[in-house]
Amino acid sequence: QVQLQESGPGLVRPSQTLSLTCTVSGGSITTYVSYWNWIRQPPGQGLEWMGAIASSGSTYYSPSLKHRTSISRDTSKNHFTLQLRSVTPEDAAVYYCARSSFFKTAGWLRKYATWGQGTQVTVSS
Repeated sequence: QVQLQESGPGLVRPSQTLSLTCTVSGGSITTYVSYWNWIRQPPGQGLEWMGAIASSGSTYYSPSLKHRTSISRDTSKNHFTLQLRSVTPEDAAVYYCARSSFFKTAGWLRKYATWGQGTQVTVSS
């Protein structure tokens, strides 16, 4: 059974870059036929799909975030990372990584993907 765990800073300063890591166990991010996603949920708001990296290494991004989002992976450590540049207080949210068999919306992922527990990120001076 694949399991995911997010890690990274809980506090980021405005204009800086948020870097988060998702560590995967129980399955390889390269051999498992999967999409490895980043999703976030701001306080009091719904889920927002940010992007994903496929087991092949191909990346996909939300159009609204593509200009400042990068997803990469380290196959030797079996983890994938999120970088969100030029953060603002609007980026404060709980950030999740999730594995899915298909390229789907956040609504679908909520029901059918395998999720990490999430990590809360605050943006503040």
